[in-house]
Amino acid sequence: MELARVRMAVIGLGVLTALSCGGSAAPTPTPTNDAVTVSIVGQLGNTSFNPNPAIAAGRMVVFRNNDSVAHRVRLNDFSVDWGTIQPGGVSAAFRMPAEGTNYHCDLHPTMIGAVAVDAGTPPPTCRGDYC
Repeated sequence: MELARVRMAVIGLGVLTALSCGGSAAPTPTPTNDAVTVSIVGQLGNTSFNPNPAIAAGRMVVFRNNDSVAHRVRLNDFSVDWGTIQPGGVSAAFRMPAEGTNYHCDLHPTMIGAVAVDAGTPPPTCRGDYC
């Protein structure tokens, strides 16, 4: 009986630990047909991503690494991290916030990008260390 209680306590602690772990939102593993693809073209400041700004607010976004080195794309507020994308690789998909956002490469902080809310509108003002 005592062994059963210990097992239940260990299982309970494991569940609580898993639920309490914080971190960045995880992109979904499979892009949808309406996903906007943003190409990573190199360490070229605000022209590192194409298109930039991406017209993708509220849509799924994937990043395709067309460069010869790895990149790690994150939203500037660190709420989403696409992880390291190897040369020739494609990231997981994530639905961009409807209000628009800015993003950057963690490995090359001068690489910056933005998402415009609608076609023909400017991207949001870039704020923070990556602008």
